[in-house]
Amino acid sequence: MKLPNAELAVVEREMITDYLLNPTHRYGASKARFFAQFGFRLDAWEALAIALREHGQKNEVARTKETGFGPRYEVEGELPAPDGRRPRIRTVWQLDKGEVALASLQRILWHSCYD
Repeated sequence: MKLPNAELAVVEREMITDYLLNPTHRYGASKARFFAQFGFRLDAWEALAIALREHGQKNEVARTKETGFGPRYEVEGELPAPDGRRPRIRTVWQLDKGEVALASLQRILWHSCYD
């Protein structure tokens, strides 16, 4: 199964610049180091946003969990990187319920690398 409405997936700038590519963030620093080794840079944050959207659109949903906010989808697969490599990661996407404006959009909540 693919991510529902994947063509509408949203990856917010703040998630990338303030967290995923921020080497001084308390919890994001390790992710920033991970992404940097594949050529992702804070000054070109859009490259990671595009790659994460592509990851959500092209890979299969591995797990689904119903939450009080709506379904949460875990997507596992390769992430296209600027240096040409394709690390395997897991992204988690939330489809919000109860908010018409967000009913057809996914937002990335977090990602982690896995072996």
